[in-house]
Amino acid sequence: MTRQKTIIVSATSDLATDQRVHKTCSELIKAGYQVICIGRRLKNSPAISRDYKTVRFKLPAEQGIFFYASYQIWLFIYLLTHRADGLWANDLDTLLPNWLTSKLKDIPLAYDSHEYFCGSPEVLYRPLRYKVWKTLENFLLPRLSKMLTVNASIAKLYRKEYGIEVTYVRNISLIPETVPKIDRASLGYTDSDFVLISQGRGLNVGRGLEELLDAFSMLPGHVKLLIIGSGNALNQILEKVRLLNLDHRVKYLPPMSYADMLGYTRIANAGVSLDKTDAPNYLYSLPNKIFDFIHCQIPIIGSRAEEVMQIIEHYNIGEVIASHAADDIAAAILKVISNGRDFYLPGLIKASAVLRWETEAIKLRNFISNVFEN
Repeated sequence: MTRQKTIIVSATSDLATDQRVHKTCSELIKAGYQVICIGRRLKNSPAISRDYKTVRFKLPAEQGIFFYASYQIWLFIYLLTHRADGLWANDLDTLLPNWLTSKLKDIPLAYDSHEYFCGSPEVLYRPLRYKVWKTLENFLLPRLSKMLTVNASIAKLYRKEYGIEVTYVRNISLIPETVPKIDRASLGYTDSDFVLISQGRGLNVGRGLEELLDAFSMLPGHVKLLIIGSGNALNQILEKVRLLNLDHRVKYLPPMSYADMLGYTRIANAGVSLDKTDAPNYLYSLPNKIFDFIHCQIPIIGSRAEEVMQIIEHYNIGEVIASHAADDIAAAILKVISNGRDFYLPGLIKASAVLRWETEAIKLRNFISNVFEN
């Protein structure tokens, strides 16, 4: 009997809400592989149940240099001491242990960059941090034969910079068969409230939420904001809510399952994606919440990030802010309120029929085949 081949997939997330990693593991299983998925356990990480093995490291630190150093060491030891027929690294912060192990064991390696890593504000504007990660990227990426990323713009950047083959698979999530029905009234919302939602793991510096809060002084009282998720700017965002006395208009819910998050997204009147465009990673980003908003059929207030703006304008499914000035953000929100959902609904229906995971999955399957079967 032929032994089933094993692929070890690694990420620095806690896996519970990482839809891209989950989709990768699911497609590997469909392709006939056994999967071991490695992440990390945080203090508030929810329980996780998957149809593949998961391993979550409990590390001595959750952020900073001690986290990255300990993760690299623990991951390298795990990869060295466990049998695998192939490796899958998610983002630059997992790539070095995977690359070293692939060379030592002479097994294939797939690399999936979920963002333009060194162009993120957390790296780009920290000179020492940028030097470390960029040096590592300059060393490793030219030594890869091919890689995967999240959209056409970022694929073009990596292709131009390193001259390697880059495929892109957009972060369109597979909609669960069952999405909980949420009662707006349970959150204190009335039918006349206009609820904005910002959701996901990317509540980070430079995502425009602080500027959105500034815009609330120019918006009528029935405009509310629901924030769901986590990120490195969350504490300062919640502190700003308190300082601006917006507690009665802004609600926060911690990270939850994807299905539950979609349930809350469906009760909103519009979704916000306000990434600033001064950092290249955000200029070329295409957050997966864009597709969540589309499939929940709510209009989008988006920034001038190129991929986001292109989708909004092509399908006429929302409004693009002129700038991150509070009055420009307020103007876009007021325009969506004035136009009403029915104005954007035809475009949302069309976009949800075209922008589907089933289409992206074909590209992912081809990438899997090219890396592990050729």
